[in-house]
Amino acid sequence: MSAPPPFRRDRMVHAWIGVKALSDVGDALWTIALAWTAVQIASPAVAGLIVAAGALPRAVVLLFGGALADRTDARRVMILCNTVRVAVLCTVAVWVLQTPPTVPLLLGAAVAFGVCDAFFEPSAGTISRRLVRAADLPSYGAVAQTASRLGTMGGAAVGGVLVANAGLAGSASANALTFSLVVGFLAIALRPRFRLARSPRTSSLQAIGAAFRHLRVEPTTRILVIALSGLNLAVGPAVGIGLALRAHAEGWGAPAVGLFEALLGLGAAAGAVAVVRRRPRHEARSGFAALVVQGAAIVALGFGPAWTVAVAAAIIGATAGYASVLLSATFAATVDTAYLGRMSALTRLGDDCLMPLAMAVFGALASVTALWVPFAVFGGVMMALMIMPLSARTFRTLALRADA
Repeated sequence: MSAPPPFRRDRMVHAWIGVKALSDVGDALWTIALAWTAVQIASPAVAGLIVAAGALPRAVVLLFGGALADRTDARRVMILCNTVRVAVLCTVAVWVLQTPPTVPLLLGAAVAFGVCDAFFEPSAGTISRRLVRAADLPSYGAVAQTASRLGTMGGAAVGGVLVANAGLAGSASANALTFSLVVGFLAIALRPRFRLARSPRTSSLQAIGAAFRHLRVEPTTRILVIALSGLNLAVGPAVGIGLALRAHAEGWGAPAVGLFEALLGLGAAAGAVAVVRRRPRHEARSGFAALVVQGAAIVALGFGPAWTVAVAAAIIGATAGYASVLLSATFAATVDTAYLGRMSALTRLGDDCLMPLAMAVFGALASVTALWVPFAVFGGVMMALMIMPLSARTFRTLALRADA
């Protein structure tokens, strides 16, 4: 396979990043349309069930998706999954043009998307390793994450307007179009440059068992999987529940929550861009150090007036964007490629399975203690957990660039 050009001149990869960002626009449109339609036709409890319906099947199937990604052509899996998504969205659009949307229809669509996600995401997690050199993974990740965030923000901004004027059918059709573009680009234009080692063709259960055995004997991979699995477990509840609780308790109102969320997003984009403009020599060490700062900023969310919370939110966003790019690149570059799909699935499984528990624990602490306590506990735990990778010589010295 041909060697790729330097990332800054890699037009094929740039085009892929743009197509994927456009797909993120469609996803945001669909998510808002699904939630809005569910609220209109069902009780709040049922609407919440519809919105969350994809999480359980995704969690159940995710490791099987990882096993598939490690023994087949990931690009073909991505094409198949997106084709199924297009079919689901077209079915929804045609259905609601003829009859009003129903709860079973929305539940079916959400579950189908969850299953598709479970097979798509592990394969998508390996595609960067097949497109760019290991040394270019941080630059690729920074640009891709920034484009994805902007796409999601743009889609969310127009999603409400679209569903109000075109309904669920219009939103589903728009997302079907974006997925069709992804399928076309994957099939026609995207050409992987690097071969990855493939896992033996065993049963899926045997492949999953082999993944856990691999974690036992590979401490570097184990630490990375644990770290990436838990990246959001401290910050997710703090910003998802904690900011609203603080704004309510202090009388700042809903606009303050919107401002804090906007600062998080802008900070994350700035953090990702910072990797491109001034990339550190030791990616893993810098990424884990940024998470120590993030832990301190989570603690700071529980104290002070609105402006200090706003500053803390911006710092959390910046450190999240910066660390996720560096650690994701380190992960993709160092994990044995025969296990990359399964390891990617495990990192996602942490969010799917443990995030609801983390949210519940944060809320319970806020209910029985002073409001600053859960912020201090979650931020303190994050800082303490970063001691493990930062104390390991492997991560202190690891560098993806040959000149580091």
